Amino acid sequence: MSPVSPDSAVFPDFTPTSGEAIRWTSSTFGANRLAVRHRGGGVERLTFADAATRSAELAKALLASGVGKGTHVGVLAPNGPDWIVAMLAVSRIGAVAVLLNTYNKAGELAWVLRHADVQVLLTVDHHLGHDYLDRLEAAVPDLAGQCHERILVESHPFLRAVWAWSTAEPSPDRCWVGRHDALLARAGQASNAILTAAEAEVSPADAMTIVYTSGSTSVPKGVVHGHGAAFRHACNLNPLRELTEADVLYCAMPLFWIGGLSYALTAAMMCGATLVFHDQFEPGAALDIIERERVTIVLGWPHLAKALADHPTFAGRDLSSLRTPIKALFERDEGPAVPVASSLGMTETLGPHTYGRPADPPPATDSYGRSIPGIEHKVIDPFTAEDLPPGSEGEICVRGYSLMLGLYKRERADAFTVDGWLRTGDRGWFDTDGHLHFQGRMGDVIKTSGMNVAPRDVELALEASAEVALAFVTGIPHPERGEDVVAGVILQPGATVDPDELRARVKDAIASYKVPRHVVVLDGHSELPLLDSGKVDRRRLAAILCSRVEQP
Repeated sequence: MSPVSPDSAVFPDFTPTSGEAIRWTSSTFGANRLAVRHRGGGVERLTFADAATRSAELAKALLASGVGKGTHVGVLAPNGPDWIVAMLAVSRIGAVAVLLNTYNKAGELAWVLRHADVQVLLTVDHHLGHDYLDRLEAAVPDLAGQCHERILVESHPFLRAVWAWSTAEPSPDRCWVGRHDALLARAGQASNAILTAAEAEVSPADAMTIVYTSGSTSVPKGVVHGHGAAFRHACNLNPLRELTEADVLYCAMPLFWIGGLSYALTAAMMCGATLVFHDQFEPGAALDIIERERVTIVLGWPHLAKALADHPTFAGRDLSSLRTPIKALFERDEGPAVPVASSLGMTETLGPHTYGRPADPPPATDSYGRSIPGIEHKVIDPFTAEDLPPGSEGEICVRGYSLMLGLYKRERADAFTVDGWLRTGDRGWFDTDGHLHFQGRMGDVIKTSGMNVAPRDVELALEASAEVALAFVTGIPHPERGEDVVAGVILQPGATVDPDELRARVKDAIASYKVPRHVVVLDGHSELPLLDSGKVDRRRLAAILCSRVEQP
């Protein structure tokens, strides 16, 4: 088929780098709120002017500490003003912000810190009952006993410094970590002229951030995005979303994933909107915040919206500020007057690469929108790579300005075709009006509550138990979460184990959203459905597991 690209893109009229963006937003929206974080009984607020000033001070402190263009700086913190300030400070001086997942357990964190070549780490010390300094000592062997800013460990040869947001002095046996306020105290060592000079050397083509995603394999992928694409995509998407400075977005998506970074933070920066964060989602408290802050848009996954709608106090709330009723976020039977924006996206494309717009031709009910202006699509035969005509299902390919710069530590040919197309691994087809009809993933990745789970990650965690000989993980349909992670295990001869005990064990090894909701003990290899090649038929296995668990 001919590449699908219906309109022209809309780009800003300034150089889209992080530093230029934050200076522009500060001068344009200065006193407007950029972020509001509800934490326990308190509220933190950050204006656009605050973000510019605070990130400039932290940027100068980083420069004075030896951070420069190309330095990989990890950010390990929850959504909120501190995260935003840190990301902006790192990126505005040309350092690369490595966005770290707060859900990651020690083993997962260790892998990403090493793979990303993190040199400096900005981290919280505690969050929601988790001690991240303990987790770091578990992740980085021999870290305990190292000297701050002189860290030298074999497992992570480039790591030199760790700075923590902390309300207390680190214990004497943790001399490897420094306090964030001690870092900030160095800001005076670098002049404003030095900061300006550093920012002038950052170009739209430079790497701004590395975002990790499991994708469809067991090895996480480090997706590298540049300054220009990140801010251009926000400018291009905002008019389609009709997003303005009057909007207040309740953001349940972590900023360290592309949905939070691109669909929330850079989007808000480019139009002056406000982001509202909540440390831990609880439906009643979330409804309080949505009502109090006069939220206009709820960003999150359908199961969160359903939890809000199912709360006992929902009916009595004043939610008139919302553009779209809560129920319309997980149901499509609200009537034609309710706009339902459908889109398809991925980390490699800075989020949405298709979007449903009011001016589009009437879509079928399963449409995922049309190509975003400036982005091309085509569908190919996944085996021959030949282009397919409209109406034919195949692998979706995408090309355009919002594509990643590449995958970290991977050659360009591993990510793109010779003519610049990204093979997404998604199945679907385009109709004659250009609407995308998404049919699922080409591979085995499980999409649960908006998060990608690579089955092999979970299988390895289960197989670490002495009783388990083999584990097979797949997804089964769920009406709210999309899919649930389920596992079938074959035990060692003579072994017995309680499925709930297995689930409890893996909770300490992998992120909570990867933990199987159901574990089924299979009666040996005879229960495994096989393909002619001898490999496990995962589709048939999913059907078997589905029949063995309680469905909602």
